Amino acid sequence: MKDLEKSIKTDGKNSKEKVKNLYFNRELSFLEFNRRVLYEATDRRHPLLERLKFLAIFSSNLDEFFMIRVAGLKRQVESGVVELSSDGLTPEEQLSAIRERVLELYKLQENLYYQIWEELEKEGIYLHNYKELSQEDKNYLREFFCTNVLPILTPRIIDQAHPFPNLINRALNIVFVLKEKDNKSGAQGYNFVQLSDKIPRFVKLPRKPKGEYHFVLIEQVIKANWDVLFPGYQVISSNTFRVTRDADIEIAEDEAEDLLFAISEQIKLRIWGTAVVRLEVSTKMSDELVEFLQTNLGIKDSDTYRLNRPLKLPDFFYLLSIDKRHLKDIPFQTRIPLELRSQQKNIFDIIKNGDILVHHPFDSFTNSVLRFIRTAAEDPNVLSIKITLYRVGQNSPVVEALKKAAQNGKDVVAFVELKARFDEESNIGWAKELEEIGVNVVYGVLGGKTHSKIALVIRQEGNILRKYVHLSTGNYNAFTARIYTDMGLFTADEDFGWDAVQFFNLLTGYSKYTEWRKLIVAPFDLKRKLIELIRREAENSTPENSGLIFAKMNSIAHDEITQELYKASQKNVKIKLLVRGICCLVPGVKNLSENIEVRSILGRFLEHTRIFYFYANGKQEIYLSSADWMTRNLNRRIELMFPIENPILKEKLIKILELYWKDNTKSWRLLSNGQYEKIQPANGEEEFNTQQYFLNEIAEIRKETRIRILPISK
Repeated sequence: MKDLEKSIKTDGKNSKEKVKNLYFNRELSFLEFNRRVLYEATDRRHPLLERLKFLAIFSSNLDEFFMIRVAGLKRQVESGVVELSSDGLTPEEQLSAIRERVLELYKLQENLYYQIWEELEKEGIYLHNYKELSQEDKNYLREFFCTNVLPILTPRIIDQAHPFPNLINRALNIVFVLKEKDNKSGAQGYNFVQLSDKIPRFVKLPRKPKGEYHFVLIEQVIKANWDVLFPGYQVISSNTFRVTRDADIEIAEDEAEDLLFAISEQIKLRIWGTAVVRLEVSTKMSDELVEFLQTNLGIKDSDTYRLNRPLKLPDFFYLLSIDKRHLKDIPFQTRIPLELRSQQKNIFDIIKNGDILVHHPFDSFTNSVLRFIRTAAEDPNVLSIKITLYRVGQNSPVVEALKKAAQNGKDVVAFVELKARFDEESNIGWAKELEEIGVNVVYGVLGGKTHSKIALVIRQEGNILRKYVHLSTGNYNAFTARIYTDMGLFTADEDFGWDAVQFFNLLTGYSKYTEWRKLIVAPFDLKRKLIELIRREAENSTPENSGLIFAKMNSIAHDEITQELYKASQKNVKIKLLVRGICCLVPGVKNLSENIEVRSILGRFLEHTRIFYFYANGKQEIYLSSADWMTRNLNRRIELMFPIENPILKEKLIKILELYWKDNTKSWRLLSNGQYEKIQPANGEEEFNTQQYFLNEIAEIRKETRIRILPISK
């Protein structure tokens, strides 16, 4: 670190400013990523409801950011921690910078929200203000309220006998200021109504022209019918608000006798009992009422955000269910990889003939990964299935296939990561179902998260126990496989099979195995291997034959890896980085990182693939991985990186990287000041959207297939 800092001319600047030259702040880098998400809502190439979806994604991302990252910084402040971030900021300075950035982004989101609704109205989709409705509509909503809403509301009074209620994390609340009609003293009281997720947020109005959709938000309906809620009282004011709580589960694993029970208890705390880190209120709320909420929630002005739009925008994902096809992305049919198109041939015989690479969502998850697991569940020659499960989602077909395998007498081992953030409760639920049906479920590794994605099938073939392996950059989740881009490898290579056996032994038993043939495993060897590969590029790089590192991932936030990339850049290694989200590396700085370019691509699909290319003096080594180049991935998680050695598959991956770099419609370039600039087509250059290219490729394949099966004309 000190040697690296010496390479920068400081011109008398203090050490804190020197550090800022080396790294971007992790938290502010995330907010810049979320700004790019917000920008997608401005892109008219997206259908209108998809643009609204990006506003909801922005809010959902921000919720998680406050629950985890801001909560962590606030805990540091409360604990008196003065340790600086990589860019030299104290926790308090980071919180101040975050607030400034979030206020700016909220304003942008608000403007976009109203612009998009103006356009939605032209398409026959309306979100009405209750006060502007006809009496007929109001009568309908009153009946709807009394029949469908009132029975499940629980108003909560605040007085000497009833303390301030414990508000659910991220739920929408209405606070009513009331006074008794016959009480001449003017004394006022507060009453809270919390909206359950069981209450629909959007109430659809009937008797409207065909093809039109007319909605009212449920909070407006509740406010308008206050007299039913509070007979004998007068409502002075009613305002919506929402609290965000610290949701980072911390378990002292060495002290927790039952990890399953401990996490279950922490999930309850996440919902009800943890510290509030953000208060969102309507701009119409009085200062007096805001102060009342702040006092009772234990927060300050700096934790409070006034918003001139509806709160809890993730609820607006509901509107994507509207049946207006032209306002949503055109549905696409995935392709079946060429090697897997024969449905009659056993998938294990196909894999035995050679490695198969799949690219989701363009390649079918159902006809590759699910087929692999389902075939293993039914094949009488399969003896054992072992798999790591991080996020599989609700009603998972993978889980159902594993149940079937257990019922069919297979030895099934499912390694379930209980600490998969925000999926803990779901994972506990289906893991118990697997246990009940006879699956051997293993919960977590002490001290870390198992983030690797690997499945091993053992099959009896004559006198041989053959090993079939699936490795992936993404989860065994059939839903996200339609909206995330990921790569997967199917192989019957003996070295991969041997490593897979040892890897599962490492997860489930006592093992300090180190003689890996193909797999590179974090936290044991992955960081060392990456540094070795980067240093080798630097050592081999000459003016006549410069090195090249070309990597695609979600995030870079690891000081040591960043330092090695800087050193490689100084050795004339060309470094091309496709980093979707957080990037703490500073590109384009003279004498430091002038040979590094960082781009970010956002579009219809969430770019989730990790592909790492190293020129290696012309040998062109390429790896896939479950890990980003972040401290948590390399130091605190069980991750896998694995080589792609088949020349045809290597060429395919290199082409994919080049196609992403060619993108000039959905790509952003990171500047040395931390801002991103949108990459635009040069004069005379055609627009190129990489994700659309892959979709068009599918359409062409399907078209060619249809043409081939047409009868020959006479």
